[in-house]
Amino acid sequence: MLTPIAYGLAIALDLLILFIGGRFLIAPRAAAAGYGVPAKPGGDPAYLTVKGLRDGTYALVGLALLAFAGAHAEAWFMLAVAIVPLGDTLIVLRHGGTRATAFGIHFTTAVLVQLSAALLFAS
Repeated sequence: MLTPIAYGLAIALDLLILFIGGRFLIAPRAAAAGYGVPAKPGGDPAYLTVKGLRDGTYALVGLALLAFAGAHAEAWFMLAVAIVPLGDTLIVLRHGGTRATAFGIHFTTAVLVQLSAALLFAS
């Protein structure tokens, strides 16, 4: 019973991050506002593209690990990349974002990623 839940959560998180990465590539200013730190008018959009590429790459690597290397490799990957949403929490707090966004989105994501890793290790 645990294995379908572990795989399902990992796939859902990977697909969510793929969506977020795509959104940063297609609609970077709207995605930045949703992230919790709106882009400044006239700011350099290259940084928003970097975020989209980073998130999309992490998602694809996660899906590939799950498909070709298995749950144990994906669990280690999830454990390592949980640092990203933890860092995002601090970025939002340091740059004027709300605590609700920092903790409600980014910190919660970090907890879910760590939970996913634990479930994958257990399956």
